[in-house]
Amino acid sequence: MGEAEEILLPPVVLREILDHCRSLRPEEACGLVASDASGRPVAVIPVTNSLHSPVRYQMETREQFAAMKRIRKEGWSLFAIFHSHPLSDPIPSPADIRQAFYPEAYMIIVGLEKEPAVVRGYVVRDGQFFERPLRTEPVPPSGSATP
Repeated sequence: MGEAEEILLPPVVLREILDHCRSLRPEEACGLVASDASGRPVAVIPVTNSLHSPVRYQMETREQFAAMKRIRKEGWSLFAIFHSHPLSDPIPSPADIRQAFYPEAYMIIVGLEKEPAVVRGYVVRDGQFFERPLRTEPVPPSGSATP
């Protein structure tokens, strides 16, 4: 793989991911992040972990289907799949890698073992994971025009 691209998240998207993950601790939380036509993340869609486990997750099938349908209906794309590791570091487990069914989407993992939470992003290809720098986009000063 070439140069590692950055994963850029607007602050509101990162905050929604963190809030959702913290709210379900000690269970692993999970969900989807959708992006608009420009590739900018615009929506966090929480999905129930049907395993209700602190060490594994599986998205509830009907909710995941509805979330994917909403993404298509809005004209968005699947940007990332996120989940938390309440008891360990945010590094993909063998189960996480086996369940990476959307290689075009980033994998974002929130480590909640300590505060502040540690958030990392990855791409998963051919059974291997590659970390990508995760950066929060700066918030423009209020009242400023964007070019």
